[in-house]
Amino acid sequence: MRTLASIQSIHSNEPIPKADAIERLRVLGWWIVAKKGDYVPGDKVVYCEIDSLLPERAEFEFLRASSFKAAQIEGAAVVQRAGFRIKTVKLRGQVSQGICFPLSILPPGTPTEIGSDVSDALGIIKYEPPVAMGMSGRIRGGFPGFLSKTDETRVQVLEPVLLQHKGKTFYQTEKLDGTSFTAFLRDGQFGICSRNLWMDETDDTNLLARVARGIDLEAKLRNLHAKHGFWPAIQGEIIGPGIQKNRYARKLAELHVFNVLNLDTAQLVDHDIGVSLINEAGLIGVPQLGTLVLKHSIDELVALSAGPSVLNPQVPREGIVLRPATEEHDETLGGRLSFKIINPQFLLKFDE
Repeated sequence: MRTLASIQSIHSNEPIPKADAIERLRVLGWWIVAKKGDYVPGDKVVYCEIDSLLPERAEFEFLRASSFKAAQIEGAAVVQRAGFRIKTVKLRGQVSQGICFPLSILPPGTPTEIGSDVSDALGIIKYEPPVAMGMSGRIRGGFPGFLSKTDETRVQVLEPVLLQHKGKTFYQTEKLDGTSFTAFLRDGQFGICSRNLWMDETDDTNLLARVARGIDLEAKLRNLHAKHGFWPAIQGEIIGPGIQKNRYARKLAELHVFNVLNLDTAQLVDHDIGVSLINEAGLIGVPQLGTLVLKHSIDELVALSAGPSVLNPQVPREGIVLRPATEEHDETLGGRLSFKIINPQFLLKFDE
């Protein structure tokens, strides 16, 4: 699970050209703009990542004009409380991703060792954008335990991983900005899931169900099972009208697949096998961007993430995902070796 607020140290501080009152700070692999002189290298701070939703508390009120998000309400239920959302901003030409606070904002007794997760202590949760029209519907249950969710770790917290795997060849794919989708066939049962829920595949009010039926996805998964002998699952992004403002200018909703899983072994298949199975099933994969030999710094990878989308060159791509040719477990990641690099220009353009 992503750590939103943690104890970190200031690695360095640097001036910003033509800016007298502010400077940039390095925390983990992030650059943050702060008031000049507030912190010096070696200081411990509470660092809040982008997508943090800070509660309505006095010490955060200075963020109201720029960052306040009202509560999201569905019917009589509060889906997400109100608060202050931390997002990517640009100040005097410098991209800033996150915010730092002194340790004094912590409740007494909160751990202050480097790396300590203080999200719960401060009441900080992850900001989730409102659910798009057509994404709600009948629910069968929570996300199945036999599947893994699709969240990737951001490269800015992975400097040890970059050093460990230096010299290794990685495949690059474009990260698409859509809505998460998972489908599976297990012990003969077909099912579909949103990012967090197991949805009713027969509910035509739900876009995910309509997309699955429109491409005859159940039959495609049954054909894969019949030919290859394992229970399959696929994961991808649905893009199109009504989804993230249809940034890719599609006329109809489309599924683009990035994961193929063998549920018998509870593992993802290797890259080339996955691409082959996606094509064999008549599905569409995410755009492939070639390979790279990993020898890059975090800043170099962030620069590499910039560029136009393959699907719509008129908009910047959301970012890239790096994975090795052969599926591999990484102890630091606590799971598969795979991570994402988000394009800051995309976040700035679309207010993400």
